[in-house]
Amino acid sequence: MSLLTVAAIYFILWWTVLFIVLPLGYRSQQEEGEVTTGTVESAPAKFRGGRVIVLTTVISAVLFAAYHLVSTYFGFGIADIPVILPSFE
Repeated sequence: MSLLTVAAIYFILWWTVLFIVLPLGYRSQQEEGEVTTGTVESAPAKFRGGRVIVLTTVISAVLFAAYHLVSTYFGFGIADIPVILPSFE
């Protein structure tokens, strides 16, 4: 697997995991009871960007390591996934 392929797969995986991690621990300003003037009530009360980035990176690294292990050492790839759609020939 080339370095560019590794980077592309990791980037796509990281970006997908980011949207899974973003709502974790989310508390709105309305829930906290302290709405800042000029913002909507649904805005985050305390955005922890560093925590989100670190958690996303760790989860993505674990998932990528699992993918690499399965594809490299066990020989499974995309072509090994069974086709479940019927053939219209």
